[in-house]
Amino acid sequence: MKKYSIALLVLLASSSCTKNLNREPSNTNTAGLQYSTAAGYKQVLAKVYGSYSLVSSQGTGVSDVNIAGITDPGTTDFLRALFNIQELMTDNDICAWNDANLQAFHNINLVSGNVYVDAMYTRSLFQITVANEFIKESTPAAVAARHITGADADNIRHYRAEARFLRAFQYWVLMDLFGNPAFVTDSDPIGDYIPKQIKRADLFAYIESELKSIDADLVAPRQNEYGRADQAAAWALLARMYLNAEVYLGQGNGRYTDAITYASKVINAGYSLMPHYANLFKSDNNLNNPEVILPIAYDATSSQNYGGTTFLICSAHGTDPTDNGEFGIPAGGWLGNRSTSPLPTAFGDYSGATDKRALFGSGTLAINSVLDFTQGVEVHKFSNQTSTGATPYSPNGVLCSTDFPLFRLAEMYLVYIEAVARGGSGGSTATALQYFNQLRTRAYESAGGNINSYSLADILTERQRELYWECFRRSDLIRFNAFSGGSYLWPWKGGVPAGTGVDAHYNLLPLPAAEVNSNPNLVQNPGY
Repeated sequence: MKKYSIALLVLLASSSCTKNLNREPSNTNTAGLQYSTAAGYKQVLAKVYGSYSLVSSQGTGVSDVNIAGITDPGTTDFLRALFNIQELMTDNDICAWNDANLQAFHNINLVSGNVYVDAMYTRSLFQITVANEFIKESTPAAVAARHITGADADNIRHYRAEARFLRAFQYWVLMDLFGNPAFVTDSDPIGDYIPKQIKRADLFAYIESELKSIDADLVAPRQNEYGRADQAAAWALLARMYLNAEVYLGQGNGRYTDAITYASKVINAGYSLMPHYANLFKSDNNLNNPEVILPIAYDATSSQNYGGTTFLICSAHGTDPTDNGEFGIPAGGWLGNRSTSPLPTAFGDYSGATDKRALFGSGTLAINSVLDFTQGVEVHKFSNQTSTGATPYSPNGVLCSTDFPLFRLAEMYLVYIEAVARGGSGGSTATALQYFNQLRTRAYESAGGNINSYSLADILTERQRELYWECFRRSDLIRFNAFSGGSYLWPWKGGVPAGTGVDAHYNLLPLPAAEVNSNPNLVQNPGY
């Protein structure tokens, strides 16, 4: 079983150090009993974090999302739902599964009744709801009323800030994908309450305010337990959000100077690049990892889930026993996701012999049949093997124990580089070029790939090479005006073999039809 130090998951035995996200208070507990001790608060915080990596009744302590038309709860997992949107809708990924709702992503012809769009929206709101409950019960007044004082009260103050960060992160997801979602906080009543809709610009201001207001209550960078948010995670989210401000707030409302400021705060907080790129995505990536700021933690024994990195790894492999064994899934792959040609060809030589980030398997560049997994190049970025080539225990040879990096230092380098190139103040082109070449030196494991200058187009391509399959691509293409329209095409964009332009209204996802029909406060996004 994979070990790590996130003690918030220690609910049944104080000596445990496993990645057990399935340890939580029983539903029979009353709030008064559960929150009567500092340990009880920590147990509920585990539920808040666990809602990111568990599905169905796997330990969140509350009923999970229920999406009509979805019988496999693994498909409602947060990361799996986010991947379908951020990668499958782009030139980074195409899926061989004959599912009309799923094929609509790469074809970019979504409708408001798409069950996987519903899964993403509902998953984010579910996780916000879990966070709201904890935040409501952890106010200073509530803690004092329960006679919790001293170091215990101080720890709960940190826990509350973490829950507010996780809520802000999910609102950023909704803002980025849906623009104008329903909005509810711990200040709103529980029960028969119909949430109001919030405009994208107002949600941007709310998230920004939340992240800044919790700064003093979060643990200092790199000082928290593994898998828990700290100040650097909040800074990283602000930097990411500021880089996209013109998308969220409209042209002329760039916040590139702020993006430089907050990316720099993370860069100067003591993180460093993992020496070998591939080790960032292996099953022991929770150990001695100086680059990851905040992960989603997975464990094949304690937090079983057919979403998460199990989905990323298994869906990217076929039935070759040797190949699957080399990636820690001896029971076999699912013949699902692989790349269209722009991703591997972005590396030039995509064998991995030069740029070590080119982690690809077999397959053809040309895709004549979307449903043929052998057409399209397999993406072998994520692996269930360790950095030493060992395979951790899996109860069925499928479930994986690889953590997923929500934030890592390399992204902050790229935020800084792009914000400087777009005219932000407080940085320098010399420093940006230094960061650019640090990434390429790691990628080539030498200075052979270093550059002397770059353009905005080069930055977009470098982001693709560095961050592919980490749930950035759709947002990146939108920021560079390359997602909708016909200026940039990729195979099967718009459902056409050579690619075709798509309407700009797809820059926002539709609010789920079921939500709009049941909530009179919601106005559907234009074009749906």
